[in-house]
Amino acid sequence: MSTKIWLSSPHMGQGELGFVKDVFDSNWIAPLGPHVDGFEQDLSDFTGSKHVAVLSSGTAALHLALILAGVDKGDEVICQSMTFSASANPIAYLGGVPVFVDSEADTWNMDPALLEKAIKDRLAAGKKPKAIIPVHLYGMPAKMKEILAIAQEYDIPVIEDAAEALGSTYDGKACGTFGKYGILSFNGNKIITTSGGGALISDDEAAVQKTRFLATQARDPAPHYQHSHIGYNYRMSNVCAAIGRGQMQVLNDRVAQRRANFNFYVEELAGLPGLTFVKELPGSFSNRWLTTVLIDPEKSGGVTRESVRLTLEKDNIESRPLWKPMHQQPVFEQAPAYLNGVSEKLFADGLCLPSGSNLQQEQLILIAEKIKACWK
Repeated sequence: MSTKIWLSSPHMGQGELGFVKDVFDSNWIAPLGPHVDGFEQDLSDFTGSKHVAVLSSGTAALHLALILAGVDKGDEVICQSMTFSASANPIAYLGGVPVFVDSEADTWNMDPALLEKAIKDRLAAGKKPKAIIPVHLYGMPAKMKEILAIAQEYDIPVIEDAAEALGSTYDGKACGTFGKYGILSFNGNKIITTSGGGALISDDEAAVQKTRFLATQARDPAPHYQHSHIGYNYRMSNVCAAIGRGQMQVLNDRVAQRRANFNFYVEELAGLPGLTFVKELPGSFSNRWLTTVLIDPEKSGGVTRESVRLTLEKDNIESRPLWKPMHQQPVFEQAPAYLNGVSEKLFADGLCLPSGSNLQQEQLILIAEKIKACWK
């Protein structure tokens, strides 16, 4: 069998080993340390966010952001339905209730009109949502201007899930820096990785200080171990942060390569009937973390996203359907949802193509040839 082509595999540069060697040479193989501080500063410089806490995962960051927002048992939180489950699970960790809002067709992200409808409906029921979680899906910026205007009108904080969007911008500003809190992920499949990891970013210094406190078991300042709050073991290690510092040196290159992959696919596949790509809106810049396509079987002559996926799979090429919407997940089937059919159609017709920044030209050519063969 041919060598597997992955959807989005880690891509190491040259600098990571130098940072990791420094960790070993200094014997700072522990949580926290100088590279944690350095990685936080690197992320602050890159995103423009004033304060950063690097953590064990993006999920941990979202969990802590919800705690900062005061989410408690029975509280409702509005969440984009078209997303990975990690956007919604932390609401359940706290005993909260996710209220799912469908997507609009332009960016595939939270529909502002449905968002406002959901807020009005929840208010009429006497349940003001504690937070709003929009997601920048696959690195494509959501319609933040409209979402923020609605959030401000109803005085609801925005927790911006930019787990897939490091390097994406909206009106020239980094995704993740529009809400009260922003969430980043450095999972192994993301545009840069620390093997596992994430970050909470915010201009609120006190909130980020509290994040660090809660993430290190909420230990009170005392010579002994004393705890006045429930804490979590969520802080990033000095080793992982060292990897992240090396990855930051090549982040702009990784964004450029992902965008080049997208442009290659557009050029090679644009003539196929029924196959379309999601486009950037004016003012939006996507890191194109994953290149995604929609395949309409009514226009493609019966070719479906599943037939393409299985064709690629036969040649050891990984592709994947778009996220299954949260309102369709068995675990969340009882949650309130405000729907328009967009996310269900995206799930039915959408496919993520191999998008790693370490893909070789011959691999991209092979993938395109296999996809085009489905139409012949």
